Amino acid sequence: TIIGHDLGNHFNIIIGFSEVLLSSFRKLDEEKRETHLRNIHNSSKQAHDLLGNLLTWARLQRNAILFNPESFNVNDKIRELIIFHEEAALRKNILIDVFTRGEMVIKADINMFATVFRNLLANAIKFTPTDGEISISSKQKQDFCEIIVQDTGVGIPEENIEKIFRIDSNVSTKGTEGEKGTGLGLILCKEFIEKHGGEIWVESEVGKGSTFKFTIPIIGFK
Repeated sequence: TIIGHDLGNHFNIIIGFSEVLLSSFRKLDEEKRETHLRNIHNSSKQAHDLLGNLLTWARLQRNAILFNPESFNVNDKIRELIIFHEEAALRKNILIDVFTRGEMVIKADINMFATVFRNLLANAIKFTPTDGEISISSKQKQDFCEIIVQDTGVGIPEENIEKIFRIDSNVSTKGTEGEKGTGLGLILCKEFIEKHGGEIWVESEVGKGSTFKFTIPIIGFK
């Protein structure tokens, strides 16, 4: 119900602004046209991301997602995935610092790992204001690799920290540009990480930012 309501809101925004453009295009000045188009674009992207996460989660509940762990260098994969988010960070002039070194080899499903990391980085960009900073690091922690995504964003209220990984909780925080979300991406992250025998958690302070951490079994380090 929560997810369906949010998905419906996105489509209502798209329909509403497109109707304004269709009926009053010639009457609107260039700035208002651009604003309406940007709202349509942002809502379309958010609806697309939400629908993608929803379909993935539904497949996971039906055990329709193959779990295919393989060995790979986690630091190489992190640097590869960051490239997909550089444009979004650049638009807000957000600096992404990467602190990874060595050949840390983990055994994980590459698609699941990518989903987790990209969700966390996308959220960090969404909730970090213009001219903010995101730092990404990895380190060995006993038999696990710990990946850390830290931002200087809006932070999470203490009463919501335990709720953000639960499907039965309606915790929705707007991004710094008004972006909305249901937190379904974080629920997917939790299920994917636990499938690997790892953990995911967050440390956060309102107004100062959030630090998301997750662990994956490690099989080698140089």
